[in-house]
Amino acid sequence: MNFYQNAGMRISDDRYSRERARMELALRFLQHEARTQTIRAWTGLSDDRIRKLYRSYLSQARRHLPRHRGKSPHQITYFTRSLRLQEETALLASVLSLLGVVPAGTFVGVSAAASGAASSAAGVAAAAYAGASLPGVTRGVLLCQAFEAFRLLLPSAQISFEHAVFLAIALARGDQLRLGDCSDCGSLMVTERFPLRTARCTHCTGPAQPR
Repeated sequence: MNFYQNAGMRISDDRYSRERARMELALRFLQHEARTQTIRAWTGLSDDRIRKLYRSYLSQARRHLPRHRGKSPHQITYFTRSLRLQEETALLASVLSLLGVVPAGTFVGVSAAASGAASSAAGVAAAAYAGASLPGVTRGVLLCQAFEAFRLLLPSAQISFEHAVFLAIALARGDQLRLGDCSDCGSLMVTERFPLRTARCTHCTGPAQPR
């Protein structure tokens, strides 16, 4: 077998591997009840292929997998709606950060937030690029791993997979939400980009304990 035949086989194998990875990720997203537009953004598969994959998988699935329609979550207020959701969001953000779903450099400590270091034009542009470039097969696999680990840690969590996707992209962009630390205990938490008051976690803002 000559050089050109070897090269052709390697190219064919690479294409097959990439295609298989995209299909496997799409199937994993389907299992987490992701919307078609979300699967398309992270895998690059067409809507038609996603629908066919869903129908094929549905015939073998042990449980019904609903297909959610309409827009994906896009309101950041969801994550601060209640103390429970704030705690779930902090835990999920920690897992997303630890597994590398959210790019390094998105954490902003108390001192940096106070100085407004993240508000420079260059920082905003970099954050926007990070959010736009986040979707992809490699990070998609990490995203699934992070969400599955989160649900193992908190089986009764209210946060859906679609909200986890939205949180990961929002944190990567940093234009609305960001990773920070509690001003009292230093624990990781999710805050608005320009909070109106000093960021404190739900435990530190709870009822005062008797001394």
